[in-house]
Parts: sequence; structure tokens; C-alpha cells
Amino acid sequence: MKKTIELLKKNNELKVIQDKLDIYLEIPHIAYAEVKKKDGGKALLFENVIDKKTGTKFKEPVLMNVFGSYKRCELLFGRTIESVADEINSLLHMKPPQGFAAKVSMASQLFSMKNIFPKRLSSRGQCQEEIFLNEDIDLYKIPVLTTWEQDGGPFITMGQVYTQSLDGEMVNLGMYRLQVYDKNHLGMHWQIHKDSSHFFDQYQEAGKKMPVSIAIGGNPLYTWCATAPLPYGVNELLMYGLITKTPAKLVKSLTTPLYIPTDVDYVIEGWVDTEKLKVEGPFGDHTGYYTLEEPYPVMEVSAITNKKDKVYLATVVGKPPLEDKYMGWATGKIFFPLLKTTAPDLIDYHMPENAGFHNLILAKMKTLYKGHAKQFMHAFWGVGQMSFVKHAIFVDEKAPSLNNYESLATYILNRFTPKCMFITEGILDALDHSSPETLVGGKLGVDVTAAHIVEAPKHMYDDELLIEVQEFVPDVVGLHQYMVRTKNPITVVSVNKTVSAKEYFDLLTPLHEYIRIIVFVDVQNNDIENPYMLVWRVTNNIDAQRDIYTDGLMVGIDGTNKNQLDGFVREWPDDVDCTQSVVDSLKQRGIWDFEDKLYDKFQL
Repeated sequence: MKKTIELLKKNNELKVIQDKLDIYLEIPHIAYAEVKKKDGGKALLFENVIDKKTGTKFKEPVLMNVFGSYKRCELLFGRTIESVADEINSLLHMKPPQGFAAKVSMASQLFSMKNIFPKRLSSRGQCQEEIFLNEDIDLYKIPVLTTWEQDGGPFITMGQVYTQSLDGEMVNLGMYRLQVYDKNHLGMHWQIHKDSSHFFDQYQEAGKKMPVSIAIGGNPLYTWCATAPLPYGVNELLMYGLITKTPAKLVKSLTTPLYIPTDVDYVIEGWVDTEKLKVEGPFGDHTGYYTLEEPYPVMEVSAITNKKDKVYLATVVGKPPLEDKYMGWATGKIFFPLLKTTAPDLIDYHMPENAGFHNLILAKMKTLYKGHAKQFMHAFWGVGQMSFVKHAIFVDEKAPSLNNYESLATYILNRFTPKCMFITEGILDALDHSSPETLVGGKLGVDVTAAHIVEAPKHMYDDELLIEVQEFVPDVVGLHQYMVRTKNPITVVSVNKTVSAKEYFDLLTPLHEYIRIIVFVDVQNNDIENPYMLVWRVTNNIDAQRDIYTDGLMVGIDGTNKNQLDGFVREWPDDVDCTQSVVDSLKQRGIWDFEDKLYDKFQL
């Protein structure tokens, strides 16, 4: 962490904040705003950290937003992201060498591979300079942040969670939120699809407690590795060795059999009783919504160790854009060669950050035969973390860059008909709130790899079309049209909902001369002229099986919050919003330097 801080300072990528700031809301709110500035703002080092509730003054600083720009990502990787992807691609396509020079080159490449594998040390680590056992264990002595007002408590956001299979043959490094219940208990939010949860099942079946060691800090690449979508059973620290060309040096935890990097700043060790669960949450999450209370495993802490000169690493979650935008960018590029092994005719893919990554994927492919895109849809929905993607749009090789949203949207809308849609069902991320039941729900695939003959609708200006729409549906409050120069304009209407949006759609079908795609959102908390946040809202709020419908000419999309009008029986969570009194206080103290126009744009 100290080396990271010096690296960031040297490259003018760090802002040091010396004002006295609280771990409850204040520090997270500042970091939440900073990453939304141009180019991700700066990394933030908070040097005067307090807990107002207890009067605690922490010795260690809090470091945030380290990955929060493209530049900082590459600084931390120590090389270009493309070079890592190229190396993985080269390894995947290694062929028997032809000739002496090729054999020497391969030998050199294979020799360098020895540094990929983590190295276990017999000595104690820097992370064990200070040791706290038994009555000295106190999680409240670590500056764990409480990010949002409705959060169930403080939680660790950048914990490296080390676990192993029951037989010890497989190890896993993952990242899961970790709720602090009291001085020696943590909630383990590993979802049912995650590797740690699979290990948990093994220990539960055997009737044994499960060892867990949680590291915080050290080289930031450990933290990124914890998010890497590697196949089940593959040690994520192999990626550290591949990137840095040096093996991760590990030391044994004091009270568990697990090994952790020697240079991390904190280690929290403990055991999970597989027979006990406890309600965890609610927490504002990266979806921009609160995830609801649910029972999860609990770890009883058996030891805390740390460096003497330590730094607490944290991030913030909520509405986009956030630090995960840049971490996800690196992940997407690096693991593209692995994805191509499943989908070899894939040219490129992109997951827009304002769709929360798993809510939308844009993919470009070389189309070789009829139904090829649908084959890709099934491949995507059956591969690792890609299986959580809710909506996928496929274009052919002639399409514009997937990052050029305006041109790409034009290309898609000029080729789209309702027949392009493929709706099915599959697994969902546990954080998804829109499906009728947890963990499973609707999936939408859109195949526009072939051009369809599409007739453009007649055009009306927004104010004229609003009057027409309100004659059929008086609950409509506002209307704005997007992409009006395409053959499938998108009409967004805000409503004070008194019936289901499907009923509104049915009433509006006589207007198919003027409307091709209509999107319904609630008038509350939505700005129909803010496309960035509309994408966030709608992709979060829809279940394709329930909320997308067509009469063969028009397509309706229900992006409203669901309730009893929709037959929705689950609890609908609140948006994640900044606490206004905290923002006002930071402004009065001259600490908040976020422009009001950005505050509105990103609906803080």
C-alpha cells in the first residue's frame, strides 16, 4: 500500500485529504462523488479518520478509488492491459515450435512461467507484525466504513477472501462483502453460485467448521485477482504471477490452514459454523439499489494480524459510474481470449457500466450461418460469470465500435424488428431484484446480425405525441423520444402508475403509426431526458419474461418499479442515495467539490 501511494503521488493520481472525516457516510460519500468526475477523478487518501459515534481516532489512513481510472489501472498492473490479454492468447494458442529459434523462444517463455505459481514461505509475514487473539480481537479497531444510511452496519468492501475445499486440494480467492456484526463476527455474503459457497457445502455435508482468512491491502493486484472470473478450482493468484512475473509470496495464517500474501496490511482469520446462518444486510450495492436482508454464513474471528504501518483499502458501491467500471474494463480485455475459446467467432464484446455490467452485454460476431447469434446467446448464458447477464445484443462484423453508443444504437435500430428478440429463462445474480423469484428470471437476446426491412414510423414532436398518448393513457406525465432519425425511435414515457404497464401498452397500440419501441418508467426519481440513468434504471428493473411485450409492430418495455399491480410479491428495494444532510455538512466545511450538474446527472 505504501508503494502504491508513492506510485500514485509520482503520477499525480492521488489527492490527500487531511480534514477530519467520519467512517460513517462522510468518507464514502466523498469517494462516491470523486469517481464520477472526468476520467475517474483521483485516488483518495484520507489521513484523519474518525468514528464520531465512539470518539475513536484511527492511526491508519483510508485509501480509496485506486482503480478508478484507465490510467491508474495500468499503473497498478505495471503494464498495458492489452499486453496481459495478448500473453493469455499466446498461451492458449501455443503450438509445437518449428526450428531451433522457435524452440529457444518457447523454452524462454515456458521458463518464465515458473514465476506464475504462488510461493509458500516458512517464516512469519509483514502482515503478522501485530497479533490480536482472544479478548484482544476487535473488528471495531479497523476503520470499516458504513457507506449508506440504510445499510445494516459497516462492511468490508475490498476484502480478499481466502478459502479452500474440504480436502485442501483447491483454494479460492474471492471478493464478497463482509458485514461487521460485532467485535468478532463477520457476515459472509458469498452467493450460492460462488466458489466459496461450493466449498461451504462440502464442509456442511461433512459437519465441519470451515476455515476462512480475509486479507485487506497489500499489492492492489491481489484485490483485482479476487474479482477475476477464472474457472472453478483455479487459484486466482496465478494471475498475479502472470501479470507481475513474480510469484505471490504467501505465509500461513496463525489460526487457520490458509495461506495469504505476506505483504497485505490486515488479516482477519476465523471459522464458519456451517450449521448457523444470520440475517445479513440490507446494503446499498453496485446495482444502485439496496439488496435486501437474507441469511448468510457467519465467521467467528479467531485472530487479527496486521502490519504496524498499515493502510485500510476500501471502495464504494452504488449508482454508476464507480471504480468497478475500470476494474471491469481490465477484466473484460484480459479474459476476452478465454471467452473466445467458447465462442471463437466472437470479434468483440462490451458491457456498459451504466447497465451494471451483468444487466447488458453488447457483442460483435462473425456470422457464419442462420441461428449463429442464438447459439452464442446460449454459450454466453452457460459460461461462468457471463451466465448472470440478463440482456445481450448481437451485431455483425460490419457494425460500428461497441463503445460508440450513438452510432451503434443507430445501426441496431435500423435493423431491428420484434422478431429479433429471443426471450428465455436462466440464472440471475443474487443481487437482482426485478425477477418474480430470486436467482432465476427472464433473459433477453436480440439478434441484429442480419438487416431486416423496416419501415420508419410517422414522426411527431414530443409535445404533440404526448397529447396523443395522454388521450389513451391519462396517467402519462411526460414523454421524450430518442433516436428519432432511425427506423425504430425509442419513446420514453413517465407515468403515475395505477395499473400495470402492460395495460398501458395495450391501450396505446392504436398509435403504432408513431411509436415503435415504448419504455415506461415511474415519474418519481426519473429524468426522462437523462439517457445514462435511464439505461441504468430500465436494465435493472425489467424481467424479460414479464416486462417485454409486443403486438408484432410495437415493443413495450416496463421499466417501472414493480408492486402488487404487477403481481409482484417480493419486496422492492430503495434506490441508493446520498444523505443530503451529510452532503450539506461537507459543503459547509469546504470539503465537497462536486458540481451540482454532475450531482443531478448521476442522480446522487
